[in-house]
Amino acid sequence: MRLCFVYLKESGARHMSGRKHLSIRMDESLHDKFQHIAAYEGRSMSGQILYLIQKCVREFEKEHGPITEDDLK
Repeated sequence: MRLCFVYLKESGARHMSGRKHLSIRMDESLHDKFQHIAAYEGRSMSGQILYLIQKCVREFEKEHGPITEDDLK
């Protein structure tokens, strides 16, 4: 199984200000399973991904402390 994240800086007026774009490539089987899980939990695939990323950040900060602006530089 291969999962590839491609991070792109958002550009153009069509996107919401302050938002970033994340493109993900995955095999068809993983895509279909993830789509099933997202639907089961009442979320879109994008909503499910955001939920999981937010959960990851919360768990990281719980264990290691808040991520500060200085950490992001």
